[in-house]
Amino acid sequence: MNMNFNLFMNDVVNQARQEISAAGYSELKTPEEVEEALSRKGTTLVMINSVCGCAGGIARPAAAHAIHYDKRPDHLVTVFAGQDKEATEKARGYFTGYPPSSPSFALLKDGKICTMIERHDIEGFDPMNVVHKLQQSFDEYCEEL
Repeated sequence: MNMNFNLFMNDVVNQARQEISAAGYSELKTPEEVEEALSRKGTTLVMINSVCGCAGGIARPAAAHAIHYDKRPDHLVTVFAGQDKEATEKARGYFTGYPPSSPSFALLKDGKICTMIERHDIEGFDPMNVVHKLQQSFDEYCEEL
């Protein structure tokens, strides 16, 4: 029974990773990758991925659709809470003033946190609400393409 559950969870995790990568987000799996990506100049959207239902049904679809917009971040990256724990912890170190939350989105500019869309801004909403919240933050902090 436990082996079947582990195989099922591996499938869920792999599917979640594939969905966000297919949307154009680069996976950050180590603290070093996080440090390099989040300290870059420009705007960076970090999607904190997870295996929960609101990640699969709301956050990942919103992440994929929000970037088709006149303004969008220069860099799109993701860390996987509960899977790549050290990378996620390193990323959360950049989110000063915000408690750990997954799924969630952090928008940084030149390595500094601008805003976050936390789990409570995602769970219970439909993907288009979250797309709208993301695009509002793009309007405020990102340059037009």
